[in-house]
Amino acid sequence: MEKALDQAAVKLSTHLVVEVIQRLRFEEKIALRFFTWAGHQEYYSHEPSAYNIMIDVLSSTKYKVKQFRIICDLLDYMKRSKKKSVPVEVLLMILRQYAEKHLTHLHKFAKKKKIRVKTQPEISAFNLFLDALCKCSLVDEAESIYVKVKEKIKPNADTYNILFFGWCRVKNPAKGMKVLEEMIKSGYTPENFTYNTAIDTFCKAGMLTEAAELFEFMRTKGSTMSSPISKTYVNMIVALAQRDRLDECFKLFRDMVDNGCLPDVSTYKELIEGMCLAGKMKEAFKILEEMGKRGYPPDIVTYNCFLKILCVNDKRDEALGLYERMIEVGCLPSVHTFNMLITMFFNMGDISGAFDTWNEMDTRGCMRNTDTYCVMIEGLFGCDKTDDACLLLEEVVNKGMKLPYRKFDIFLMQLSRLGNLRAIHRLSEHMRKFYNPAMARRFSMNEKRKSMRLRGK
Repeated sequence: MEKALDQAAVKLSTHLVVEVIQRLRFEEKIALRFFTWAGHQEYYSHEPSAYNIMIDVLSSTKYKVKQFRIICDLLDYMKRSKKKSVPVEVLLMILRQYAEKHLTHLHKFAKKKKIRVKTQPEISAFNLFLDALCKCSLVDEAESIYVKVKEKIKPNADTYNILFFGWCRVKNPAKGMKVLEEMIKSGYTPENFTYNTAIDTFCKAGMLTEAAELFEFMRTKGSTMSSPISKTYVNMIVALAQRDRLDECFKLFRDMVDNGCLPDVSTYKELIEGMCLAGKMKEAFKILEEMGKRGYPPDIVTYNCFLKILCVNDKRDEALGLYERMIEVGCLPSVHTFNMLITMFFNMGDISGAFDTWNEMDTRGCMRNTDTYCVMIEGLFGCDKTDDACLLLEEVVNKGMKLPYRKFDIFLMQLSRLGNLRAIHRLSEHMRKFYNPAMARRFSMNEKRKSMRLRGK
């Protein structure tokens, strides 16, 4: 084709090039070849309109995803040849085309539900672009593009929320607050969720003063939609507890109840977990007592939440004390309760404690599950109690239990070190019922890739 065009010796103009590409819009490969040939001619250079039509053709076909790299090359060439930035109109056109699938489904849904969509396609596409940048932690780049474009496209509430959550993601609450201020000036009211995210970000960044100021603003000047909820109070209470401001914690808890924001079971659960993570065990017990007084007797989920923190931190006496308290109040422990206790004992090297807990399950009539056997067997192998571990593996096979593939692989490695070929054969034959050889190959390949990545680091 290029040779024939050279022989034709046609005098090129922007109008002619645009016309030809327009006629070839359904043959994008030929159109691109013609566009490239024209760009290399001696007395002709592409104008923005030629770039626009070529980009429009490439981004309008069903193969536009595969052709995205070509479009990026065109933009780069356009920028280099003109020694300027790419026009905003071109970028918006590309955004519209590549957000088309999302927007089409949105409009179909709106039509079906008889909802009128007032949002322009440009701002929808632009918001998708900003959201993608922010989720990749490229918030500086997102804000830079927003500043350049906001005069041509009017931002909506979603635009501000995307930028705000982006700054929260990179733990820069100061810039996040500037976005909120601009949002309010533009006539949009931040919702409760936005404020809660800001307070949570401030607390995690150690900016408790800023969190307290925003919280006070919500209480005194916020709208009905943005008044504090139980989640807001929980974030503040836990942050205060982490800084040993316990008097303020319980004062804020009383304020929460007095203001009609009554805590529910999930609120108490979050408070207890937050206090435990902050190392305030006495205060956590006080909240546990308060929970019962308010008509929410702690259930097994609440106790397990408490127990999990104690077991992870190897607080043996406190964990056993909590277990006894559960029994006293008539809250029957679950299999998860025993699994956590067994794991804690093995981590502390207390094999007898693990066996006592194992036997306690029989006493309490609690059925052991696969996780229980896995925790016990792995712990016994780790403590060189290989005979006991092999006996439990035999029990797993006899009961026809399905082990997770990762645990199965670990146990095979342990048996290989022992040279127990009989146990290896028994366990392999048993697991063949659940896993095929193809899965074993995929698993080994994945493990090999992981180890290669770690070596590369």
